[in-house]
Amino acid sequence: MKISIRMDDITPDMDWAKFLRFKELCDLYQVKPLIGVVPENKDELLHIDEAREDFWEYILQLQREGWVIAQHGSEHIYKTKKMGCFPLNRLSEFAGLKYEEQLASLKKGQAILKEHGIETDIFMAPAHSYDNNTLRALKELGFRRITDGFGIRPYVWKEMTFYPISYKQSSSLKKATGYTTFVAHANTMNEADFKR
Repeated sequence: MKISIRMDDITPDMDWAKFLRFKELCDLYQVKPLIGVVPENKDELLHIDEAREDFWEYILQLQREGWVIAQHGSEHIYKTKKMGCFPLNRLSEFAGLKYEEQLASLKKGQAILKEHGIETDIFMAPAHSYDNNTLRALKELGFRRITDGFGIRPYVWKEMTFYPISYKQSSSLKKATGYTTFVAHANTMNEADFKR
């Protein structure tokens, strides 16, 4: 099994000590992860540290180092209890909302990233939850790739390329073949997570 690494919930006020510890491991093993940047975080649970003043410059530096950036929602606020296309969680920032509302939210998030010099065609939904209206809006905005889905290799569905995830890091993956993406959340990592 070939594994890529994805880190969610990248915000100016995340747990910087844990994030920087994770970055040290990535640098040590020459891993260039995919990181999900929340354009305008309004999720109180993600407010951990004081906001880093040079956040956007730092993210651009990571990109220059080879880290890949995805737009991680828009505000990271759950507005519905819909599972959407990918049945993992019963909460969503997007699934179940009207197309126009989703398009406006996604466009606003995209504009914030572009304001700071970040252009990406990769999307990462908070709680892994999106629906057909989300996909339609993403395509209209020029997104072509989503880090989500099940499978053993990237696949195309509804004109979007999906990169499958493994949200559980079980021992059975050692015997598996193909490709997957491990999902990490620095804010909630503990000592056992870092050792693993």
